[in-house]
Amino acid sequence: MGAALFMLVSKYGFSDVLRTGQVVVDPSRVAAQIVTGIGFLGAGLIFVRRDSVHGLTTAASVWVTAAVGAAAGAGLPLLAVAAIVAYLIVALAFQSVSRRLPRSGTAISLLRVRYLDGHGVLRRVLQVATACGFVVDELATGASGADDGHQPGAANGQRMVEVVLHVHGTGSVNDLATRLSELPGVRAVTAEDANAPAG
Repeated sequence: MGAALFMLVSKYGFSDVLRTGQVVVDPSRVAAQIVTGIGFLGAGLIFVRRDSVHGLTTAASVWVTAAVGAAAGAGLPLLAVAAIVAYLIVALAFQSVSRRLPRSGTAISLLRVRYLDGHGVLRRVLQVATACGFVVDELATGASGADDGHQPGAANGQRMVEVVLHVHGTGSVNDLATRLSELPGVRAVTAEDANAPAG
């Protein structure tokens, strides 16, 4: 939408100063530099982390904002207002539409599982995750102190381990966390679900 708006500004925004066979001034050069500069700024907002793109929506918002400003400055206020209305419809309606779309099978979610060492818990954690349709992309373990004995069946002073799992799948990571918390020997499970709806 921003690119289309920039094109319309280029075509119709300078008719009062550009005449056939005569160029009084050439303000379209300023619009061209806006496109280049905002494109550069927008590219700086986009980055990839763990095969997931971040900042794309923010960059698109900056791009459209610049196009709206160019349209207003070129004397096309109705076009600028129409672009703002179209952008708000897309921005506000997208969240409700995205909740109805199929979940992404490639979004990486994070699980932290704290469990008693020496009871084969990690093997069962991986079995449950696989059975729930998740793929483990990355796994890291580390010591997590000693058990405090407050959990049922806990042995005081027994060594605890925390494992961090990066998983992806089409199911709910929160449901997986609930199932993992019911395993014998598991003391705590926290989850960051990449597919959880915002708000």
